[in-house]
Amino acid sequence: MNTALSFSMQKNHLTIILAGDFIRYEDERVLHPLWAQVRGKSPKTITFDSQKLQNWDSSLVVLIYRLMQYAAKHAVQIDTTGLPIGLQRLLTLAFSVDRKPTVSKIPHLDFLSRIGQTVLVIIDSIQKGLRFIKAVLKSIGRAIAGTAVMRNIDFWFALDDCGPKAIGIVSLISFMVGLILAFVGAIQLKTFGAQIYVASLVAIGMTRIMGAIMAGIIMAGRTGASYAATIGTMQVNEELDALKTMGIPATDFLVLPRIMALVLIMPLLTMWADFMGMIGGGAVGVFMLDIAPQEYWNYSIKAFDLTNFLVGVFHGFVFGAVIALCGCYYGIHCGRNADSVGIATTKAVVSAIVWMIVMTGIITWICEAIGI
Repeated sequence: MNTALSFSMQKNHLTIILAGDFIRYEDERVLHPLWAQVRGKSPKTITFDSQKLQNWDSSLVVLIYRLMQYAAKHAVQIDTTGLPIGLQRLLTLAFSVDRKPTVSKIPHLDFLSRIGQTVLVIIDSIQKGLRFIKAVLKSIGRAIAGTAVMRNIDFWFALDDCGPKAIGIVSLISFMVGLILAFVGAIQLKTFGAQIYVASLVAIGMTRIMGAIMAGIIMAGRTGASYAATIGTMQVNEELDALKTMGIPATDFLVLPRIMALVLIMPLLTMWADFMGMIGGGAVGVFMLDIAPQEYWNYSIKAFDLTNFLVGVFHGFVFGAVIALCGCYYGIHCGRNADSVGIATTKAVVSAIVWMIVMTGIITWICEAIGI
């Protein structure tokens, strides 16, 4: 490969002569003197002579591009008409792209305008949420009538994902929560010599609310996030648009099986969380407080109340609906890029946990009002 890159300097005019093949050209012994001439002599004009240039690749494009950048910064006139036509077109394309796009300035709003804008955003979010819930209710109605466009395999797949595959993490966390409840209760009850009532404390706490809350938080982070990420990725890949084009409601095909699966499985997971929490409390009572296993079991059974148990199961039912709705809602309303999927997943988990706490307060207030 014969390559010749030379230059000549006459007064304030620099001529760069290209000859031979210019392919993967990184010979600093030639490039360094060239840049020394350009920067040291400060020519006013630069031209090219490429009559004897044969083959060339992107290394030549990079060299000329850097020269043109230098010329633009130092008010040097550079004439590229002596270069091959293809190279001139590449350079024109390179400089036609705005690599530093201007950041649009957000207009500064006064206090009242910001309040108004926030209110409008909240109203729009509420309307979108209500429309989504309305569409889901219509899908449930079609499912009851037997006209919903839903595949049974999707339901069983969702049920398997949020049921058997979640038992391990629900068991571990619920066991630890029951253990912690027993520890905290024992610290105070020991003062009065009543550590046996640790069994009652754990049984009431887990069955009334803690089992449902812990199962709900776990499923929000595990399954709710999965729903948002899966449907959000389908939005990015334009699969939701394809469903719409085929006339298939996304709430029937994607949302309905997931909601049905989670609403069905959450009460069962709540019961299992109650049981594992009581086992965790029993581990503390038996092995650390020296309570006889049979005695601990008897006090747990005495403290067990069917009303508390059913209230906890109802919490699980409500939490299942909340988690599924939040996950599917943010998945369907996801943006069109990868970052939007991450944002949708985060919002789904946070919203599900917040709404679970809100629903817990509402259910607790209702139970208190009717004396449950």
